[in-house]
Amino acid sequence: MAELMIEEQDIINAICLQQAKNKSVTPEQVEVELFYEDDEGFFAEAAVNGMTVNMNTFDMTQALRLWIEEQLHQDPYATGIKFLLDDKRGIIASLI
Repeated sequence: MAELMIEEQDIINAICLQQAKNKSVTPEQVEVELFYEDDEGFFAEAAVNGMTVNMNTFDMTQALRLWIEEQLHQDPYATGIKFLLDDKRGIIASLI
């Protein structure tokens, strides 16, 4: 797979898709917020049915791998995933 940049909204969509599968709800029922802190790195919070799920970088990577497989129809393990903080685009992911 050639290098590809995944935009912030697609990262959010990937987490919604994964959490919907895990919690047996629709992706539209999942709310996600992405964060970056110097000490913590990248992480996300997903709200599902009134419960908050805290996700670290590994969890976010797993969600992106599911999204790559189901939405891009690519091998999700054939690429490395690196999260980046972009001043204009927010939190993005580089697939290399």
